[in-house]
Order: sequence, then structure tokens, then C-alpha cells
Amino acid sequence: MSTALSTASSSDVTAAATASAAAPPPVVENPRTPQELAATVRAYAARVDLWEPLVRFTRPERWWHRLAAGADHEVWLLSWLPGQGTEIHDHGGASGAFGVVRGELTERSFVLPGAEAPRPPRVRGLAVSAVRAFGPRHVHEVTNLGTEPAVSIHAYAPILSTMSYYTEAGDGALLLHRTDPIED
Repeated sequence: MSTALSTASSSDVTAAATASAAAPPPVVENPRTPQELAATVRAYAARVDLWEPLVRFTRPERWWHRLAAGADHEVWLLSWLPGQGTEIHDHGGASGAFGVVRGELTERSFVLPGAEAPRPPRVRGLAVSAVRAFGPRHVHEVTNLGTEPAVSIHAYAPILSTMSYYTEAGDGALLLHRTDPIED
């Protein structure tokens, strides 16, 4: 896996109307629905014996481990020390879900480019057992704003191949910063 997920890792991103405005993530054929991915996350979360012995906490980057990879989806285990988080990113057209299995995380989600007028990001706090499912055009930022370490489980379909990263231009509008391939 490349460093793309190391800085990353019902949609809402709007691009500023400039030459460098973000194009929406592509829509790809998704073999699983966001609800099915949420069920996958819940099933893995219930298997504490499977993931808990693997958890590590690292600085300065977050730690991650692929729990499973099938032909049509993948499952990741991520850890978050206080203050660690992702850049604003999409999932290259993949749908996904993530659930908190330890600690708390905060998600900021954005309006899709061209979907509607820019607005400030929607902020959600996610505690243990919370699962957040999303479609192929979801753009967000996830951060551990708490004082305790957090752990989460993520599922994506299809398997991630690229992720795009954005910067805020103001009022919730986003500019595409870069697109990175995801490598094993």
C-alpha cells in the first residue's frame, strides 16, 4: 500500500469554480452496496479476537493493516492516536463503510463537486459501535480529536485503486490537490 492511505486512511464535496477545481470522483461499478459494506464492518468489528491482537499505534503516521481482500472488496484495520487524521479525500469511486471499535473519531464530509452550492462541511462524532456507510462520490476527512487512541475498521468495494486529496478553498468548496494510486 502506498503512503496515500497513510495520510488519508451519503456523500457530500464542492469544487471552486476555477481551472484547478476538483472533478468528482469517477463512478465505478460497485459489487457491494454501502449497506452491505456496513454489515461487513460490523461482522469484522464483532471478531475482536481477529483484529485486536494486530493493533499497533505509531507516530507520526497512522498505522493500518489489511484484514481481508476479496475479488470485490477489501477490509482494513486502522489506528489513530490523538490528533492523527486524514487529509480531505475521496476513495476513487469506491463505496465504503467504516466503524469505530475503540475511542472516538470525527468525520467532516463535503458536498460533491457540481452537486450543489458549496457549504461548510458536515461534522459527525463517531463513538464506539458507530458505523458510517457512504457511496462512490463521498469526500471526507477523519480525525481523532479525542484524548484517547482510537481504532476503526474500514471496508471498500471495489478494492481501492486511487484516492484523490483536496484542499478547502472556503465555504466548503474544495480544490483538487493530487490523486495517488493505491499500491499493496
